[in-house]
Amino acid sequence: MEPDDLTFRSGTEPVVHLRGAVALLGRFPALAGVDLDVDRRRIVLLRGANGAGKTTLLRALAGLVPITSGEAVVLGVDLREDRRAVRHRVGLLAHGTGLYDELTVEDNVRFWTQAARADIADADAAMARLGLDGRLRDVAVGRLSTGQRRRTSLACLLARRPELWLLDEPHAGLDKEGRDIVDALVRDAAAAGATIILSSHELDRSMDLANEIVTLGGGVALDGGVEGGDGHAD
Repeated sequence: MEPDDLTFRSGTEPVVHLRGAVALLGRFPALAGVDLDVDRRRIVLLRGANGAGKTTLLRALAGLVPITSGEAVVLGVDLREDRRAVRHRVGLLAHGTGLYDELTVEDNVRFWTQAARADIADADAAMARLGLDGRLRDVAVGRLSTGQRRRTSLACLLARRPELWLLDEPHAGLDKEGRDIVDALVRDAAAAGATIILSSHELDRSMDLANEIVTLGGGVALDGGVEGGDGHAD
């Protein structure tokens, strides 16, 4: 799947707009008043210590964690009014794979493609891009290695053509070839009009990839909009 094959909605408003956004996990404020604006086609790296709020922020932007106060608008959708409305336009790669172990690689990719209302023909292209179009496509996910499962999750995300990519440690479990594929996918997606927000412990690689860096600490953004590498594609 090449960048020219991807199309996205256009607009001048930020893809992500947060002002004083608060999210609670139980009674704990995992996000304690985050301010963040992210424009279309940007690649943003979230960094911070464990527990800083990176995963919660990604899950909140995907509509999976409710914003309890403040402003939170993603792709023009007010998350406080209807956070479900944004889910089919967003792709989240989480720590868990989100895959069904008893289904094959192909069945998993096709399932998530259909769930996102995307074109089923993109499933084959995504599997090919991730090196899953050979014998692996008919293997049950439960029999895959960690790296192969991660590639399958990435194929599920790619086939859905999300406008906003939310990647939580996307390089984890992958060999060098797999990590290089992730970087190429991110750059191609941005060139095609998508927006990418990722967290990663591989800071050298991710800082080269990103064109903005946001540091989180204690559930708040300590800084934002810092220029990073050359990841932006005009």
